[in-house]
Amino acid sequence: MKVGPLWLKIQIACGDALAMGPGKADLLEAIQSEGSISAAGRALGMSYRRAWLLVDEMNRCFDPPLVDTVKGGGLDRGSKVSPTGKAVLEAYREMERQASAVADQPAYARLQGFLRSAPLPTD
Repeated sequence: MKVGPLWLKIQIACGDALAMGPGKADLLEAIQSEGSISAAGRALGMSYRRAWLLVDEMNRCFDPPLVDTVKGGGLDRGSKVSPTGKAVLEAYREMERQASAVADQPAYARLQGFLRSAPLPTD
């Protein structure tokens, strides 16, 4: 998320794995709206494999899993964000909103005073 010239990125670690970050949060939201991992991946411009790997990593990091999948055909196939997934997503988005308040802090104002409006051209 960008707040003025400040990029804020909250990442949640699970050992050496990235359990949650902005891209995974976006993927969870897309799964909620699209109803499947493949459709969510397409909506975000990523391959099914990439989307599935991200879901797999999230599911291995949280207990219970964040995304429930139903294999095979039928009306109930696809993927759903679990109640835990919804709670994790809500908490993550709340943390992002809280982190954006850093732009109102004196340290950020001091840092911004040294920041150029654009990088110098390369030689």
